[in-house]
Amino acid sequence: MGIEALARLADERVDHRFKGLPPDADGLTVAELAAQRRNLFTGGFTTPVLALSAERLEHNLALMETYATRHGLAFAPHGKTSMAPQLFHRQMERGAWGITLAVPHQVRVARAFGVRRIFVANEILDPAALRWISAELDADPGFRFICYVDSVRGVELMDAALRGAARPLDVVVELGAGEGARTGVRTEAECAEVADAVAGTRTLRLVGVAGYEGEVPEADPERVHAWLRRLVALAADFDKAGRFRGLEEIVVSAGGSAWFDAVADVFAEIPALSSPVLKLLRSGAYVSHDDGHYRQVTPFNRVPEEGALEPAFRLWAQVVSRPSAEQAFANAGKRDAAYDLDLPFAQVVRRDGAERPATGVAVTGLSDQHTWLRTTDEADLEAGDWVGMGLSHPCTSFDKWQLIPLAEADGTVVDYIRTFF
Repeated sequence: MGIEALARLADERVDHRFKGLPPDADGLTVAELAAQRRNLFTGGFTTPVLALSAERLEHNLALMETYATRHGLAFAPHGKTSMAPQLFHRQMERGAWGITLAVPHQVRVARAFGVRRIFVANEILDPAALRWISAELDADPGFRFICYVDSVRGVELMDAALRGAARPLDVVVELGAGEGARTGVRTEAECAEVADAVAGTRTLRLVGVAGYEGEVPEADPERVHAWLRRLVALAADFDKAGRFRGLEEIVVSAGGSAWFDAVADVFAEIPALSSPVLKLLRSGAYVSHDDGHYRQVTPFNRVPEEGALEPAFRLWAQVVSRPSAEQAFANAGKRDAAYDLDLPFAQVVRRDGAERPATGVAVTGLSDQHTWLRTTDEADLEAGDWVGMGLSHPCTSFDKWQLIPLAEADGTVVDYIRTFF
């Protein structure tokens, strides 16, 4: 199912739905356009256009595969970052156990493209969604699905929606990262109450514990390590109490994109339990990395000997107005660029086929369809120039583009990445 669905993406026709693509490509299939190997800068692409670096994407995929293997971690990268089934499959080809997701729609996308192991880092209470997931489980014995539970009430609602299911739905108790953090059970005693509620149903099966260390209040290495040790201790206590009796494996899961080194440290300390432990890491932003937030917080800054991720996105916009020596405007805006964590970063300028650093050019704001640029005396910027910008936060970069050119370093576009948000 997954391979056939991926192949059908290549048969999709290029048209007005996909911004930035060459107008004269209308009516071609994606495969036909990719086979032309057009150049991003001379092949008729219009601005604004977002490009993903083929070389840097491959580097990031390989690096995290190596990292997870080195540290004995199973890897279920968070698919909400890209919502790109082509990338899901490349991640799984690179050894990923499966894909993490957040909401039922995302699960439907992954299943449509053949993903057979899904971890939902959220509690699902919607009865229609639960019944659909249950039907997927009943229809496919090879489908593995795990999601959070974080309240007795939630367990009751899930149980009511799943009555009559042939297979129980696997769940993990989510330990909250601290008072005022996002979701999750706040105390170990309450975790036990939720686990007892799961045990009292026939529709749910407790398979482990999980959480998200990125929500630890005032996070620093000491606090994050301490919370992760609480998570591991919770798993050990549950196991000692017989809550995991009869399982083939016990799931212990954590891991965003800012503290996966701490996850690797603490998960290496997990004691022997009654069944083998699936140490499941869920970091997702690595796939494209970025030039802002994640460049600053990536764990590879703390462990440079393990490698470095490379920012793979660049947004190209054209200068359409130069009203003064201190100001210019380009034609990308909030519809095109992530801006929730940082504004884009002006990096390079292209004119007449030549590329140079964007010296003296800074992004100061975004309107819906304009980039506000401040320029100094050092800036050599004219109307018509293309400005290449780095972005901050992959999760809100992918979601603005339905079909993203995958370009080699010389601008040759070798493929197109389809997203489903």
